[in-house]
Amino acid sequence: MASYIARRKFLATLGGAAAAWPLAARAQQAGKLPTIGYLGTAGASAWAPWTAAFVQRLHELGWIDGRTVAIQYRWAEGRAEHLAEIAGELVRLKVDVIVTGGNAALAVKQASSVVPIVFALVDDPVGMGLIASLARPGGNVTGLALQSADIAGKRVALLREIVPGLRRLAIMANVEYPMVALEMGQVQAAARTLGVDPVALEIRRAEDIAPAFEALKGRADALYIVGDALVNTHRVRINTLALIARLPTIHVVREVVEAGGLMSYGPNFPDLFRRAGDYVDKILRGAKPGELPVEQPTKFDFVINLTTAKALGLKIPEAVLLRADEVIE
Repeated sequence: MASYIARRKFLATLGGAAAAWPLAARAQQAGKLPTIGYLGTAGASAWAPWTAAFVQRLHELGWIDGRTVAIQYRWAEGRAEHLAEIAGELVRLKVDVIVTGGNAALAVKQASSVVPIVFALVDDPVGMGLIASLARPGGNVTGLALQSADIAGKRVALLREIVPGLRRLAIMANVEYPMVALEMGQVQAAARTLGVDPVALEIRRAEDIAPAFEALKGRADALYIVGDALVNTHRVRINTLALIARLPTIHVVREVVEAGGLMSYGPNFPDLFRRAGDYVDKILRGAKPGELPVEQPTKFDFVINLTTAKALGLKIPEAVLLRADEVIE
């Protein structure tokens, strides 16, 4: 499929441990090695820091791509309509375990009730129907639950601290993402509690982003971005349009702030992918996914981009800067 980044191209992009062994050696050994299917909901570049963390953890546990394990990478490029087809392809390849996140976890489960699945980026796996419970997932699925909606209120409070006179808060979300309604509800409730009026801004595809900003003109003082593959894939465009509109933004992941967003607060995604490596290790050594409890984030990052703040004419209070885990200048 032309829009997908093939494994060879990803290896050229990522470098490091994932590219350490020659492609010829990989091809010769692939039939004899345990195989991991790796399904990224965005593009290879968007997931690169998380993939590197996953590959590094595998390496530490003795799983070296091309020597002791083979990894089949596939990328949906933020296009949810391709997930079912890619999931089916990985199942047909008879991989031993599939690592993924977001919408893709559901697509993979629908493609197979047998192949073990490890998710690293799912908000509410019980609510999505992926697992029976966090403690006893059951079936062929386990992993790490984000529980993003639980910290949505803190993000709104952070915006209120740094945006003087915040009265109207726009909430941009891809409404095709199953768990968006949960987080949007949390954001709206938190905003109203703080005396801020929420304004919903729905998108479904990349082509909706620019018109959404046009429709928002003069209607908001700040912008809350609900994270998903579509948003992550087009993070530079969103940040550019937000800057043109003079809208301070808050995001879920630091990588969007590195790409020009104002600030983020949320789980440390590279750490989640490292821990996904632990799940894969256990499964490849014989553990059943349904018997491995689903875990939650233990590391959270609060990141501020001072360059973006200056461009917006915002002065970040010293007390807020001191609480940040990282300040980008």
